[in-house]
Amino acid sequence: MVLWVFGYGSLVWNPGFDFDEKIIGYIKDYSRVFDLACIDHRGTPENPARTCTLEPKEGAICWGAAYCVKGGIEKEKEAMKYLERRECEYDQKTYLDFYKEGETSEPAVIGVLAFLSTMDKETNKYYLGPAPLNEMARQIATASGPCGNNREYLFSLEKAMSDIGHKDDYVIELAHEVRKVLISLKQTTPVVHLPLQSHAPFIHIESLSETTVVVDS
Repeated sequence: MVLWVFGYGSLVWNPGFDFDEKIIGYIKDYSRVFDLACIDHRGTPENPARTCTLEPKEGAICWGAAYCVKGGIEKEKEAMKYLERRECEYDQKTYLDFYKEGETSEPAVIGVLAFLSTMDKETNKYYLGPAPLNEMARQIATASGPCGNNREYLFSLEKAMSDIGHKDDYVIELAHEVRKVLISLKQTTPVVHLPLQSHAPFIHIESLSETTVVVDS
């Protein structure tokens, strides 16, 4: 028995656990959305970050990476212990079929583990839900936490999807909007002009009184 884990967010570029095989592919009938709050990694309770979760959507596909953990039950337990700690904001685990490019009829892996969240604000405190693109962009542009800022997460995902050869239009659009917000914030930041000062130390020179030097021959 082996463990397969599906990465569609930061796991795509930073799995963080020991694995034996990696496959690029996709799952069906789910789309990637930035509707989950992160309050302890790239955000805070006062200003939560927005990170990825999966939203059921008939006919959609979500590209990512599947990681295989072999080598016995202890190795699987170690990987799961790490993942459950890291993915603590996700309140659900599900098993999905995973497909490789060009193989649409039969899944490459049956039962790949995916972390996702309940899409209900009343029962899931981490679920933010959808928001207008400009509001999401401003939140992502300004949120930060102990592990870095929210925009790094988004930009890293944008690059990771490009690196595996499957750019995500939604991620690209959101990243573009975040860059616009960052430019706007930079332009509106007040600039304080300080008076120029010389870095050379000021030296006060006093005139010396005449001194008679007597030489003993």
